[in-house]
Amino acid sequence: MPYLQQIDMNRVIWPLVVAFGISICATPLVRRLAFKIGAVDVPKDSRRMHDHPIPRLGGLAIFFGFLLSVLLFVPIGRGLRGILLGAVIIVVLGIFDDIYSLRAMPKFIIQIVAASVAVAHGVSIEAINNPNIFSEEPYWVLGWLSIPVSVIWIVAITNSVNLIDGLDGLADGVSTIGALTMLVIALLLGEEDIAVICGALVGACVGFMPYNLNPARIFMGDTGATFLGFILACVSIQGLFKYYAVISFLVPFIILGLPIVDTSAAFIRRILRGQSPMTADRGHIHHKLIDMGMNQKQAVSTLYIISGVLGLSAVMLTSTGGGKAMIFIAALVLVGVIAARAVFPPHHDHPHDQEERKK
Repeated sequence: MPYLQQIDMNRVIWPLVVAFGISICATPLVRRLAFKIGAVDVPKDSRRMHDHPIPRLGGLAIFFGFLLSVLLFVPIGRGLRGILLGAVIIVVLGIFDDIYSLRAMPKFIIQIVAASVAVAHGVSIEAINNPNIFSEEPYWVLGWLSIPVSVIWIVAITNSVNLIDGLDGLADGVSTIGALTMLVIALLLGEEDIAVICGALVGACVGFMPYNLNPARIFMGDTGATFLGFILACVSIQGLFKYYAVISFLVPFIILGLPIVDTSAAFIRRILRGQSPMTADRGHIHHKLIDMGMNQKQAVSTLYIISGVLGLSAVMLTSTGGGKAMIFIAALVLVGVIAARAVFPPHHDHPHDQEERKK
């Protein structure tokens, strides 16, 4: 860890603490606001895991904690200005969605606009590693393709985090682990400003968590889930894709592996069924774990562990090289599969499915 000692850790700790304090204090206020303006999630189908109305909009507290901390502790350069402007667009969109449940296409268009704002300010993937190991060119310089590739990445991760927000504390915890992983990697690479931004994001997420863990008193809603996805996507570009090394292209995919895999599987599943990829269903990873017999806390803990393993693998990939990290991932996957088969043997209709057949 050659760079770790060169960074003043107070620059990272204080933004984390401030973001935590703002987030944990603002959440009760946001909860009351959500009830007043009608931003409430009323369970109306089998996808929802709660049985009574719960306020949404909790992401507003995360946003305030993150934004104020960043404004206090990070110099606002061109790239960060673009990220914050895009984040404001995403949060305003999320507020309206949490109140009025907007249609998918208008939301998608506005997300593209927000991503384009960040890209226009220099938040772009300029080059990626050449997957052809026999080529003499180590990188592919994207040129004009950097604009669409960057916009697609930001919009995809924004929606991926939103789609895993199906259990109490799940999206918040997975985002915390992702931000913490990026924080550690930023410290390893000596990227001080990226480390401060990640620290602020970790603090804001952790401050919201006591209110969001099962049984949740407030949901982050689209306001929070899309905001977290947007920030994680932008920070991964600034702090990981910019690091031109052999493994740099893999690192953000590993860190955000859980939401990426879940969203990709959901889109493929829906397309094969002849449905729109944006159609909601009950086939996400967290639903499968519930159907296996886990309760919410067990399912969320399992997905936290998976995210933590992926995060640790990304850190190893950055610090020790690809071989050790791949062996580590393979060994843990094997152990996880064996443990899951032992603890939760295959079964077994979900009670909802049994009821449907009786009708």
